[in-house]
Amino acid sequence: MIGSVILLVYVAIFVLSFLAVRFLVHKTTRDFTSLKTVTFGDESAVTSNRIASIVSVTTVFLIWGSFTGSSWVPGFLHAPGPFVGETSFTYTLETADGVRDDATVYVKVADFGQETESIEAAPGEGIAKDDAVAMNASRTATILFDRNDEVTRKDGARVVAIDGIAIGAGDEIRTETGRFALTDKGAISFAPPSGLQMEPIWLPPPEDVVGRVVEIANEGYRDSTLWRHLGYSLFRVIAGFVFGALLGIPLGYAMGLSDWFRGWFEPIVEFMRPVPPLALIPLVIIWFGIGETGKIILLFLASLWIMAIAARAGVSGVNISKVHAAYSLGASKFQVMRHVIMPNSLPEIFTGARVAMGVCWGTVVAAELVAASEGAGMMIMVASKFQLTDIVLMGIILIGVIGFGIDILMRKAESVLVPWKGRS
Repeated sequence: MIGSVILLVYVAIFVLSFLAVRFLVHKTTRDFTSLKTVTFGDESAVTSNRIASIVSVTTVFLIWGSFTGSSWVPGFLHAPGPFVGETSFTYTLETADGVRDDATVYVKVADFGQETESIEAAPGEGIAKDDAVAMNASRTATILFDRNDEVTRKDGARVVAIDGIAIGAGDEIRTETGRFALTDKGAISFAPPSGLQMEPIWLPPPEDVVGRVVEIANEGYRDSTLWRHLGYSLFRVIAGFVFGALLGIPLGYAMGLSDWFRGWFEPIVEFMRPVPPLALIPLVIIWFGIGETGKIILLFLASLWIMAIAARAGVSGVNISKVHAAYSLGASKFQVMRHVIMPNSLPEIFTGARVAMGVCWGTVVAAELVAASEGAGMMIMVASKFQLTDIVLMGIILIGVIGFGIDILMRKAESVLVPWKGRS
């Protein structure tokens, strides 16, 4: 239910933002792209809209804060929270011989993370006695209503109505007080209105996650600082990627230039390419143990096939007219390789490198989940065992931020080292 609401809110904000930018911003600004005669299908006309990026990130943050009751988000943007405070409901008890009596149950609901305080109620008169119960928000409480009644369920007594609404075994009713049902043994199952905000154990607010970043950066986690954990993960990824590129790129060139090399290695590459790196973890552990060597070899295998296929695609995609032109000018095979094939294959190789780095990031986290004493994946694994969702979310966000940063650096390097990409 909450997930559907969040999705609808996100879609609504996306549509409104798109219409606002399209009809307000674009109509009042002009650039060189807008002067083009033809833009549809022109890759150079499609660049990242910075306004859309800012609105997208802001929207995700506001939705996150809104559905977690964050103090960083204005109160009027908060989604309806769970009921907190005191409430009551009346149940109707019917004895085995048909005698009925009403009693009131007083309920005190504490907020997320707060300790419940005991509450007392005078039993009153009649065979059904008033009672009281304390519980936390968004929780379900099983109320043994007959623990102080004169006639109990063992005597054949049963609840037949709550707040005047008939209820039986297996039924569920909703009133302004909350949701009610009867258990198999006839006790009352009660849940106050939960609202749309999520519990911190499922999704903590942004300030809790940022607080964890500061805390672990200063005090460390599992005998290592935050930067040590992230440094180990980054080292493993870079080492595995570099080794994979050093072997994968020459292999891809060989497959793209020689039918013998292609025939020899293509079955191996195409067989290993669809195999998820995570499936290799048990085998790598058996062969190389749980130390650093096994993790780096796993990341090496994760990047090797991607880089080989990227290099092969880069060689195969070289415009043959450029090769013929080079030969007609008297170039040797080495010169054609150096000045024609390698420069024109670099865009594909950089694209493959970006994909390989992303795969390596996902793989290193999984490898650290299995066996590691340091690393971002280890932090996530240990925190999940103790339901420390803020640390889990912190690790996920840091992994995403670092991965995104690496991708930006690689795109910048590509624009500097391969300025001819996209040109004839």
